[in-house]
Amino acid sequence: MILPTISVEKPWGKDTLPAPFTAPDGKRIGEIWFEPPEALPELLCKYIFTSEKLSVQVHPDDDQAEAAGQGRQGKSECWYVIDADEGATLGVGFAEDIDADAMRAAAIDGSIEDKLVWHPVKAGDFFYIPANTVHAIGAGVSLIEVQQNSDITYRLYDYGRPRELHLDAGIAVARGAPYNMELFRHVPDHGTQRLVNGPFFVLDRVHGPIPEMNARDYPAALLVIPRTPGTTLGGKPVAVGECALAQSIGDVEVAEGALCLLTRPR
Repeated sequence: MILPTISVEKPWGKDTLPAPFTAPDGKRIGEIWFEPPEALPELLCKYIFTSEKLSVQVHPDDDQAEAAGQGRQGKSECWYVIDADEGATLGVGFAEDIDADAMRAAAIDGSIEDKLVWHPVKAGDFFYIPANTVHAIGAGVSLIEVQQNSDITYRLYDYGRPRELHLDAGIAVARGAPYNMELFRHVPDHGTQRLVNGPFFVLDRVHGPIPEMNARDYPAALLVIPRTPGTTLGGKPVAVGECALAQSIGDVEVAEGALCLLTRPR
């Protein structure tokens, strides 16, 4: 089943999108969401396109979300960069340890932006972002985000835009520390790689055909996100730019040399 999509206009979105996407005339598209299916409500997959920096933000973990009365699921996520302008960056983690009082002061005066580490990025770069990690997506980036299906976002700083900030809630859950670079990798053009083997979801970048050892890790329903032509579900093509629900890994075929993302919840 091909999942329905939702195109979301954002002031920081793009009016020219990477293929195969196109933005309607006069529209700045920031996100394309795939509606989570009933069979896999725990996961949300989307494309993000930026022409400006997104807010400096943080997400709670499961226990913190439940304690705050905002549902049982926090938000850990990951970013797979598919296109980046020259000089594009992603802000992830702090340059050095920072305590809650200093983080609050930096959020208020705007210096929190400069206290983050802004990582230069290119297509193929991959970051796993655990809950509690302070982060911001920079301008000129197109990426695929796979995340726990949660909309709990605490904004710490928004460059003076007239949107609500959530300093108390955000600082209460924020980890004032550098990012663990073991959670970063650059994904080469060739070869199958496990990108996430975490407590909330599994994510593989498959270079077809699907290796048997990877197929065994998908005992039930999964999501399929082609990166090049050549992926079929039940014999029917799944196009680049689509996301499909497969009830079984046996229904999915990734042709020799084709690239595809496969993911499922834990």
